[in-house]
Amino acid sequence: MDFLTIAKTRQSCRSYDPEREVEEDKLAAVLEAARLSPSACNGQPYKITVCRGKQAKKAARAVSGMGMNKFADQAPVLLVISEEPYVRSAAVGARLKKNDYRSMDIGILSAYITAEAASLGLGSCILGWLDDEQLRSVCGLSAPVRLVITLGYPGEKDQPREKKRKSLSELAVFLDE
Repeated sequence: MDFLTIAKTRQSCRSYDPEREVEEDKLAAVLEAARLSPSACNGQPYKITVCRGKQAKKAARAVSGMGMNKFADQAPVLLVISEEPYVRSAAVGARLKKNDYRSMDIGILSAYITAEAASLGLGSCILGWLDDEQLRSVCGLSAPVRLVITLGYPGEKDQPREKKRKSLSELAVFLDE
């Protein structure tokens, strides 16, 4: 599957098949794509904690407060993305340029994870609604949790939806001289 096909078909999955586990080789491929994602100064200022089984259920509770993300407990895998310190060169660049490279790097990481998942027939959803303290406790983390990505096979209720996006003319400006 080429990348544009992945971009056109990948969507946030909000219904998972609770009877289907993610195979080890597919999980390994998703994590390898994550490992290869670019980051400022190749610093990879994040950690991925893979939650499965009972740990996935505990992590799902930490992203389901106030009725949000009710589908998370169906996902067999939750990837908890925590923010780690910068490498020295990226820290200097971030200070000098007043830019938050870690957030950018985590965004790129998430795109790589979800694109590879889609290429393998897996559904995913990036969750920013989370209880940081609860997730740190569940996962034994000291660093802040920034995102959780649910991962699994889409359930029957998760049918392809039409993408609603801005037109290219609303997004891109061409400057030629």
